[in-house]
Amino acid sequence: MAVTDVGGARAVQRVDNDIDADTQLDLLRVMLRIRCFEERAEALFLAGELPGFIHLSIGQEACAAGACLALRRDDYITSTHRGHGHCLAKCAPAERMMAELFAKATGSCKGKGGSMHIADFSVGMLGANGIVGGGANLAVGAAIAARLRQTDQVALCFFGDGAANRGTVHEASNLAAVWKLPVIFFCENNRYASTTAAGAALSIENVADRAAGYGMPGVIVDGNDALAVHRVVREWAAHARSGGGPVLIEAKTYRMRGHYVGDPQLYRATDEVEAQRARDPIDRLAATLAGAGLLDLARLERLRAEVAEEIEAAVRFARESPLPSPEDALADLYVNPIERMP
Repeated sequence: MAVTDVGGARAVQRVDNDIDADTQLDLLRVMLRIRCFEERAEALFLAGELPGFIHLSIGQEACAAGACLALRRDDYITSTHRGHGHCLAKCAPAERMMAELFAKATGSCKGKGGSMHIADFSVGMLGANGIVGGGANLAVGAAIAARLRQTDQVALCFFGDGAANRGTVHEASNLAAVWKLPVIFFCENNRYASTTAAGAALSIENVADRAAGYGMPGVIVDGNDALAVHRVVREWAAHARSGGGPVLIEAKTYRMRGHYVGDPQLYRATDEVEAQRARDPIDRLAATLAGAGLLDLARLERLRAEVAEEIEAAVRFARESPLPSPEDALADLYVNPIERMP
């Protein structure tokens, strides 16, 4: 993979495509599923059908799809409060995710987690997290467990540019480097931590430059290029599996929605958001596949229709599912269930 030095970190350059056609189409399909799921969730929230808060990753789909499709099913990921895309890309069932957003008993966490706390251990998804930077130490713990079991699993920790300044991320990065753990620290730099521009909170231009301080490689990739993300995660996952230790990957991307659904976005100009639409990761990948003869308009529309049908089925499942029983409020809170009081 071609790279250039950028302030100590390595910036990935586009190279001739070495990703097979099926994987390229899978990347597009996953990105379309994420976009459709989140647009539907946004509409449902605005209609008053979903409780709590909803944080969307629209515009960041290439990060989730590119990274997760480069991992194995038994690899681990930890997520953020903006984790729908990560869950879907790691193959968490859309209907159970939607039911979780509806707070239904059939949800991924039985309706107790909601949007910010979805988890599905069956696919290695250790949980979205309402605590900024909260997934870093969980990923390191999963990597330690893999080391103790003598497997070659890796753990990938998604976090944002805001979490890059949290102590948990620094602690986790240091320990992973000291013990050469199989962890991929994946920073989705979408340029805003809540309402704070990255440049106002970072003393350096690139989060990946900090990797040198931990004694691990730092890599910068275009986070709106699904193929580039897939390629770099594939390479460094192999590095981690072979005992090479952790890596810090910074994906430069952009969130096209506010921090949360309903955010007035007074902290950034409308022109800035509109300009970023030209870098829409789904449109970019579709254009690349069309140029390679792998996609035409008819096939793209079929993919969109298939995804839309799947998400509507998930909405129906969620609406028809029962609410959790009050008697189960304390279930799953303890390793050893306590006796119910008479």
